[in-house]
Amino acid sequence: MNEKKRFFKQYKFHLVLWLFIAVGITISLQYGIDQKIVVLSTVILGVFTQVFTGLGALIAMVPIVGPLLVKIVTIPFFWLINALGHGVSIVAIKKGYSKELVKSRVLTVAILVGIIIGYIMGNLIPLN
Repeated sequence: MNEKKRFFKQYKFHLVLWLFIAVGITISLQYGIDQKIVVLSTVILGVFTQVFTGLGALIAMVPIVGPLLVKIVTIPFFWLINALGHGVSIVAIKKGYSKELVKSRVLTVAILVGIIIGYIMGNLIPLN
């Protein structure tokens, strides 16, 4: 029971925001606003406010099925983002931006290494 209270306390902003998004979508569609505009604004709002993290955490709380469902949804998304990055890299190399591309790739690798080191240190030295 304590974990449920902690979850709702930690993600209350995300849950309230999802409620507002759902109400906004319902009202927008009832008043005849174009569906494409509603979808685009919802995705932009969700991405920039990290609402999808809260929804994923809420789904992952369901035993056995929840974590599997989150993995099924998120892994193809990361594959798509990775493929998009490779496509942009190919276009950038053809246009002559290879130096800038190398700099951005080095920066990306440095950030990922920093995240991994931080994760390892966080697990070795937990904060209480």
